[in-house]
Amino acid sequence: MTTIDYYFAPQSPWTYLGHARLTEIARAAQAEVRVLPADFGQVFAASGGLPLPKRAPQRQAYRLQELARFRDHLQLPLTVQPRFFPVAADPSARLIVAVGLHDDMAAAMRLSGAVFAAVWAQERDIASPEVLAELLAECSLPAQRLDQSLDAAVQAVYDANTRSALDAGVFGAPSYCVDGEIFWGQDRLDFLARKLKASADASA
Repeated sequence: MTTIDYYFAPQSPWTYLGHARLTEIARAAQAEVRVLPADFGQVFAASGGLPLPKRAPQRQAYRLQELARFRDHLQLPLTVQPRFFPVAADPSARLIVAVGLHDDMAAAMRLSGAVFAAVWAQERDIASPEVLAELLAECSLPAQRLDQSLDAAVQAVYDANTRSALDAGVFGAPSYCVDGEIFWGQDRLDFLARKLKASADASA
């Protein structure tokens, strides 16, 4: 079975815009998705990227245009300047890791989608423990995952995900990696689908 390494930051709008399509592509290709939230503050620092507030005004303005374009093209609900953004990513990232550890990757994918939509479609604060508890309940996941997200073992996996992203050459979110090849951005999902088809054809 082909594996997709899925690197993302929970507050990334581009990850939100691609998540449902990634889920469909992986299902159609019978590929396994490894859900790997990573600390993109560290990734940007290592790769020359800048956090959004430090980017040039022209780039910030164009980003808003692109978000609106893709929202309309994909027909997804998205507020381009949501109430709770920027937002601390670590609490939700660790919660996704905890669900991946204690449940499975399918559950982690489901929770990830709920976290992304909470920021961009529902304007909820994903740094809030109360909101994270609500999202667990909405995904029919155990409430104790929130406490478990503070465990050292969860932090260790989160740190390992970040190292893995850096080792793979990842520099932006979302990044989908298959057999050492990086597909950066939700607008590269068509290429990912072609890669998965080629891999399936080669093994047939």
